[in-house]
Amino acid sequence: MFSNSKCAEILSKYGLKGNVASCSAFGSGHINNTFLIDFTSDSGKNLKYVLQAVNSNVFKNIYEIMENIRNVTDFIKNKSVKSKFLDFLQTENGSTLYVDDSGIYWRIYRFIENSVTVDMPQTGNDLYQCAYAFGKFQRDLADFPAESLNEIIPDFHNTRKRYEAFLYAVEKDVCNRAGKVQTEIDFIKSRSDFYSLLDEKHRSGVLPLRVSHNDTKCNNVLLDCETRKAVCVIDLDTIMPGFSVNDFGDAVRFGTSTAAEDETDLSKVHFDFEKFKIYTRGFLDGCDGLLTDEEIMLLPEGAKMMTVECGMRFLTDYLEGDTYFKTEREEQNLDRCRTQLKLVSEMEKNWNKMKAYVSEFAEK
Repeated sequence: MFSNSKCAEILSKYGLKGNVASCSAFGSGHINNTFLIDFTSDSGKNLKYVLQAVNSNVFKNIYEIMENIRNVTDFIKNKSVKSKFLDFLQTENGSTLYVDDSGIYWRIYRFIENSVTVDMPQTGNDLYQCAYAFGKFQRDLADFPAESLNEIIPDFHNTRKRYEAFLYAVEKDVCNRAGKVQTEIDFIKSRSDFYSLLDEKHRSGVLPLRVSHNDTKCNNVLLDCETRKAVCVIDLDTIMPGFSVNDFGDAVRFGTSTAAEDETDLSKVHFDFEKFKIYTRGFLDGCDGLLTDEEIMLLPEGAKMMTVECGMRFLTDYLEGDTYFKTEREEQNLDRCRTQLKLVSEMEKNWNKMKAYVSEFAEK
């Protein structure tokens, strides 16, 4: 159990002296352990911070992560654009990271007041604002040299390599689970010709390299509690060189679903085309003319690619014994996989409508 005294010990390394009133689990991320800290400084100020234990089993190059975050946030700040961003504190020796005696990597940033995240958008405006935030993130970093970023997870959105890892997990079947998920295995295998499409478009010059967030779920956008307008993009660990359509697509697979990512009743899981339209409009409004017509026309491909890729990643982890994504029950990764494959199936049924809708923006 994480105690207030342990929390105070960590905060002291960042020059924060005072009393920890409370330290509670915060957020709904799958990877890092995150805590919201209510803190009273020795001078009597009541402050809030977000403290994170970075998952070193997933991230092997944590200092490179923080270098990316610092470079990107400094770039946004120095452009004087009207954008808020996460403000990480530094230890007394100038590092954003503190490593405790157990080898755990800690970092801390200022809590942004009057803000909230939503696991599922509650209104069409929530969805639009989340989309706008990620589009504006692309716009703010349009002239940042994407190739200069550290590649935090090699081939993170290389769907072809994800597919090869999936096939290996099926073949090894270390947990003897493959027999009960043959339907899902066959679904993923039957679309294998699709998985190289975006990389082929990049190699041919159609799809440019950009700074990508790579985890564009709606709960990675802070919304203003009162106005419900987008405040800030958060969870910057996977900032890397990538494609705009991947950021768009990962958000669509999450934001256009009618059910939770781990819903067990697939009859509740549907791809909502009206939500797709809202998200597309918000994202492109945020991009403010940045994307080429070719990129815009590939947005549906990005949505399908990220959804099927995420489905195969969940299934791969399930077959390998649930070693990557945090789970709270035995078949949670399998349920996550099944919701993604259901969404892929419904995207395919709506394919002509999706392509026709994005073409309206490409022609402007």
